[in-house]
Amino acid sequence: MDNRQDTNIAVELALLVALATLWGGSYTFIKLGVATIPPITLIAARTAIAGLLLLIVMRARGIKMPTDAATWQRFAFQAVLNSVIPWTLIAWGERHVDAALATILNSAGPIFTFLLTAVVTRHEATTPRKLFGVVAGMAGILLIVGVDTVHDIGSGIIAEAAIVAATICYACAAIFGRSFMGLDPMAPAAGSLLAGAAVLIPASLVVEQPWTLSPSLSSVLALLALAVFSTAAAFAIYFRLIQTLGSVGITAQAYLRVPIGVAISVAFLGETLSRTAWIGLACVVLGVAAMTIPAWRQASVKTS
Repeated sequence: MDNRQDTNIAVELALLVALATLWGGSYTFIKLGVATIPPITLIAARTAIAGLLLLIVMRARGIKMPTDAATWQRFAFQAVLNSVIPWTLIAWGERHVDAALATILNSAGPIFTFLLTAVVTRHEATTPRKLFGVVAGMAGILLIVGVDTVHDIGSGIIAEAAIVAATICYACAAIFGRSFMGLDPMAPAAGSLLAGAAVLIPASLVVEQPWTLSPSLSSVLALLALAVFSTAAAFAIYFRLIQTLGSVGITAQAYLRVPIGVAISVAFLGETLSRTAWIGLACVVLGVAAMTIPAWRQASVKTS
């Protein structure tokens, strides 16, 4: 019995690392994609492909999508917060900053989520550990952006601010996502992706005229990898882990994603981080870990 439990825990941990890798690798895929595909077009294709793939998975599992207008309005609002605005901002931002830096700046979602819940919903207790996590994480972000501001006030600073704004959107989406508790987790994921595609595809046609583009093979392959692996497959793993680790335990991927994402961008894109960025990375990882590791341990105890 103990051996079976140990095997199950090992499988869940392996899936957790796989999820962090898929999401961490998305920044490298985006960097390669936006080299020859404009941001709105890239994200429109990402949401459409991933949404359709999730619909196929849902049909295979016998899950039906809601058909009432009220639910689809919520899907649309979730799409704005979780994909339309943040993914487009990140894609645009990565035209001006490295994928590694985008990974670090975008990793502070749990910190902004806690700040918003503390101010708005107030459903999460404030503890010294969480306050420490907030201070460390925000210090890391301010260290990176603030030092860059001193050296260069240009498109790079605006891009970094855009990625931080995307992180705040993720935090808002996490809070609003609590309203979908009565649905199978696959439904809001697929619904919000399709709703996002419904907004982004017309915007892409009007603003970027994708039929005039000549994307490189590497950008097209990166787009497919982003949609299939970092979106559809990642969501499938995420929903599996939600059932086994719970929504609290799965937050461990938040701090695993940062070093993995940075390592991928350094290895495959040849990027390097400044000394300040390395210090900022350490602060962000420390801050996010301080807010999630105790929750992960509690979830592990519950599943053992």
